[in-house]
Amino acid sequence: MKEIIRKRKSIRKYDQTPLDEATLEKVREKIAVVTPLSPEIKTMIEITTKTKGLFGIKSPHYLAFRSEEKERAYENIGFIGQQLDLYLSEIGLGTCWLGASNPEEKTANGMPSLICMSFGKPAEPLHRQSVSEFKRKALSEISEGSDPRLEAARLAPSGMNSQNWYFSASDGKIHCYRKKTGLLFGAWLGNLACIDMGIALCHIAEESESFNFTKEEGAPDKKGHLYMGTVSY
Repeated sequence: MKEIIRKRKSIRKYDQTPLDEATLEKVREKIAVVTPLSPEIKTMIEITTKTKGLFGIKSPHYLAFRSEEKERAYENIGFIGQQLDLYLSEIGLGTCWLGASNPEEKTANGMPSLICMSFGKPAEPLHRQSVSEFKRKALSEISEGSDPRLEAARLAPSGMNSQNWYFSASDGKIHCYRKKTGLLFGAWLGNLACIDMGIALCHIAEESESFNFTKEEGAPDKKGHLYMGTVSY
């Protein structure tokens, strides 16, 4: 398992000193080379110093993720954003996904903001000391079948640590599902669950020698869940 997945954590306390230009340039360079889940979807990632919304976290910098509105837009942003999350943690910076925050301009270049991420120098321990510090559901609660990559998905962050995903593994494939949402806040929570799925898929991809994610005809149904797609080699 990629070592950073085993120890990353969401950082909520930051040194408010802005990062130096050389560090910010490293972040820009990484933004330019992230791998999308769906290359056909146009996206834009901005570095900003201000966001607004619920559950805000004060940090010197934020990433604002924008996308054109297409099928899989939210999964794509989660997949892209988690690559940046892991990279920033690896170079000594703290991060935290902010599911209910947006930049001051909610729409730019015709693309709405889908989610933001705080980042900066941490003012608390950056990494966990062991996997036992993760507060996550057991694999038996979120998956069936056997695949070593499922542990990486289990350790992925999710909105309110809800882990509203389910994985069914067999013959080298992983069928991916998310829980159905209720009527109250259903669309918003569903979009966040799609971002969470993209985050988990990023962790699976990090553990894969080759990675392909498509919807398969005849994929098995899962009661109370929506089929999202299948990971295959």
